[in-house]
Amino acid sequence: MSFFEAVDPKFNQFVMGNAPVKQLASGFDWTEGPVWFGDANCLLFSDIPNNRIMRWTPNVGISTYREPSNFANGHTRDRQGRLISCEHGGRRVTRTELDGTTTVVADRYDGKRLNSPNDVVVKSDGSIWFTDPHYGIMTNYEGFRSEQEQPCYLYRVDPASGEISAMVTDANCPNGLAFSPDESKLYMADTGRMFQDDPTHIRVFDVLENGSLSGGDVFHVVSPGVSDGFRFDTDGNLWTSAADGVHCISPNGQLLGKILVPEVVSNICFGGRGKHVLFITATTSLYSIALNRQGAQTP
Repeated sequence: MSFFEAVDPKFNQFVMGNAPVKQLASGFDWTEGPVWFGDANCLLFSDIPNNRIMRWTPNVGISTYREPSNFANGHTRDRQGRLISCEHGGRRVTRTELDGTTTVVADRYDGKRLNSPNDVVVKSDGSIWFTDPHYGIMTNYEGFRSEQEQPCYLYRVDPASGEISAMVTDANCPNGLAFSPDESKLYMADTGRMFQDDPTHIRVFDVLENGSLSGGDVFHVVSPGVSDGFRFDTDGNLWTSAADGVHCISPNGQLLGKILVPEVVSNICFGGRGKHVLFITATTSLYSIALNRQGAQTP
């Protein structure tokens, strides 16, 4: 059985024929938001409809990290190693402090409640960037069906003042996001409004010296499925979710190859001993595969 599909011969250097796609755990309803904690040797990820954050530990297996989780979705770590989480139920972004307490990073913009923060990244200057589509308030499946008070924007939280700024305001529903390894570009998925037939694609923005964004051209269109979540390797290749697995996209936007997964993939992250293991959240399960690549995300 082959776990790979090479579109460009270069992709054969990224994968290893004797490294299988492994199902690490199953029995969830919709997994999302994987984040690796190297210092704790574990992976956290969300089981959104069941309102919990799960923990997977090598040689131990699955345990519950937090329940209830306020229907948490995407996660990342800040430069101090703290967990940053997007919560559908609380319509907010939170930070779990090192003592276990929770701090609200953002829950309102321009005096109105956020929609349902979805994915989040932290830049090297400490600023927190997150997307706020309406998916978590459109039904009761991944949160609480509620009135939408905001357009669907991409936001930045200033590390010093805590001020929240809308950085991208022309998307239908911004979703996954990540900075390029050198942070000169920001990539953002637009997966379209729920129950509407909007275009879906990954866009790329230039990050200017003053911290603002310019550009916003379409970088790549995933097919089949959509780009829900993605991360970069150290060479600038983008690894993204898709309906048939994980797609590897070159820095110039070309599809290089696929890792085939038997469920619809929602998100990915790099982790493990050498940041060479790709962890994959896919519908009801958590998967992993060892690659001949190293993840670029920090810490």
